[in-house]
Amino acid sequence: MNATLRAVLAPAAMSADASPPLIAIDGLEKSYRSHDGSRVRALGPVTLDIRQGEFLTIVGPSGCGKSTLLKLLAGLIHRSAGTIRIGGREIVGPQQDIGVVFQAPVLLPWRTAVDNVMLPADVQRQDKAKSRARALDLLALVGLRDFAGKYPTELSGGMQQRVAIARALMHEPSTLLMDEPFGALDAMTRESMNVEIRRLWAEAGKTIVFVTHSIPEAVFLGTRVLVLSNRPGQIAELIDVDLGPDRSLDLVASDAFGVFTKRIRRHFQARGAIE
Repeated sequence: MNATLRAVLAPAAMSADASPPLIAIDGLEKSYRSHDGSRVRALGPVTLDIRQGEFLTIVGPSGCGKSTLLKLLAGLIHRSAGTIRIGGREIVGPQQDIGVVFQAPVLLPWRTAVDNVMLPADVQRQDKAKSRARALDLLALVGLRDFAGKYPTELSGGMQQRVAIARALMHEPSTLLMDEPFGALDAMTRESMNVEIRRLWAEAGKTIVFVTHSIPEAVFLGTRVLVLSNRPGQIAELIDVDLGPDRSLDLVASDAFGVFTKRIRRHFQARGAIE
């Protein structure tokens, strides 16, 4: 992919920061073989640069490849074409430098909150004392230090998802990939989690890529919003969200917030494909 085309597809990244991107996606495609033997292109081509420390949110109609893109970034599935580089290294499989949080927290019911957070360290047979100290620090970061000894059944849905986020941070990844992590939560809990994840992002200094079906959520959280088209998902628009670093829920009622949500919604309102 030549430099001119990359600049057209990601002008904000090119102008705002001349340093190399943390994640460089170039001509990425994913196809699947259907039952009748034909190939169905689910995603791409997608070319995108993601900067160190940004919060990129991704929206698009159902089936456009949002989750597929996230799984490709995580190295969980193989791409059909193109390249993904993180820190200059090509992604060919799961990376320790990447944490993943899915919609369901998937906590082990027989382990306490702190033990669930420690799971990656236990798998890698790391020092238990050091791992426990880090797990407790991470629970404090997500506001659950006092619930370290509680089991998943003793935690609310939002609390369980916080434990899952802490677990994803256990191995100190530079990048956190989140696939609709708040989609199963009630509206009030989801709002509080949006505020919480913004705080966590600011304090932990991670790069976050966050998939959502909610346009307001994408705008509230993101420093940029990637809008994908219908399948095969391609970049319909890439929007810099200039709403400042400090965001409270009052922002949602502002005119500036409305401008961004309307800009994104125009891509989908004719089909009613997105919230």
